[in-house]
Amino acid sequence: MKNRFTTFILFLVLIILLAGIVVLGGAMYLDLTGDTLNQTTYKLDSIATEEPDENNDKNALTSNQSISQSIQSIQSNNMQEAQTATISDDNSQISKYFYQQLTDSQKIIYDALEDNKPNLKQGNYVINFGETFSDMLKEETGSEQLGRDYQTAIEAFMHDNPDLFYLDVNKMYLNIETTTKFLRTTYNVYISPANGATYLSNEFTSTAQIEKAISDIETVKNNILSQLGGTDYQKVLEIHDYLVENIEYDSTYQEIGSYSIYGALVGNKCVCEGYAKAFKYLANAAGLRCEIMQGTATNSSGQTESHAWNCVEINGTWYEIDPTWDDPIIVGGNGRVTNGIKYKYFLKGTDTFEKDHVLSYQFSEGGKYFSYPSISKTDYIH
Repeated sequence: MKNRFTTFILFLVLIILLAGIVVLGGAMYLDLTGDTLNQTTYKLDSIATEEPDENNDKNALTSNQSISQSIQSIQSNNMQEAQTATISDDNSQISKYFYQQLTDSQKIIYDALEDNKPNLKQGNYVINFGETFSDMLKEETGSEQLGRDYQTAIEAFMHDNPDLFYLDVNKMYLNIETTTKFLRTTYNVYISPANGATYLSNEFTSTAQIEKAISDIETVKNNILSQLGGTDYQKVLEIHDYLVENIEYDSTYQEIGSYSIYGALVGNKCVCEGYAKAFKYLANAAGLRCEIMQGTATNSSGQTESHAWNCVEINGTWYEIDPTWDDPIIVGGNGRVTNGIKYKYFLKGTDTFEKDHVLSYQFSEGGKYFSYPSISKTDYIH
């Protein structure tokens, strides 16, 4: 009798296992088909900008985990490692400086975003990775690692591509679907907006509107490029002067595209992030190596705030340049900008910039430490 009872119990356990009972995160799910689906969604930890974006809705997270929690649970990369990173001098990578600092898994995410740049204009296009990251996700902390890789890839992608003025990456989500069938687990990974939503910035609502904006930007860019000539120094000077002379600083932070090249080149009104992105966009288009730098800066009134500026390479040496602060708001007088003001932050070395600019190597709290080009200590001498 005892043996029959034991056999019955074992048989019952086998039937339960075949029915597909799986324990996930302390909860038990029963699916008589044998399939159990669990989804984890990661939202970006806010990427630093010049001023806080009051319209950024951090409550849009639809998951039981956020990437910021994952980042905080594991120690960040050492800053010294970032500062000594080796970056290729290959001119074919002229606008992919931060891409070169990524790991293989991070590059997979970056490459997928880059390959789908035309599709991203739709605002709801889904980028599928399928089971690409299955080996990583089988590890105990694989999901959290992929979340951090996603954060890092997005940060590099947006810094390398200032032309993506129509995206709000804070509305993009990394989704990890975990399916358990009997005793086999598979993973499906994809990037998408929230259900029924879009990852376009608030100013743009359709592909046609974006295409029109791109056309307007390219018209301005081509007009500027057609007037450039001479040495790299002369090209940098002319791009700098165009921005200083044609852009008005948006002290309301409310203009359309105020943080982007659209506001800088079409609306002619933006904040420092728009100046910096426009400078990189135009410099790269002119064949110059140029990057966006960000951190904090202290103005003449003693106020310290988040800030963005640039570095650019001239004759094999990198110098810093701040087109925003070379374009101050003039109060009183005749409204003219003297050369002492207009070029105060033009092609300067770290000895000059570090007096009031402090560079940040992280683009989000707890994020990866990125490196920047090695900047000359002394100013450029023309």
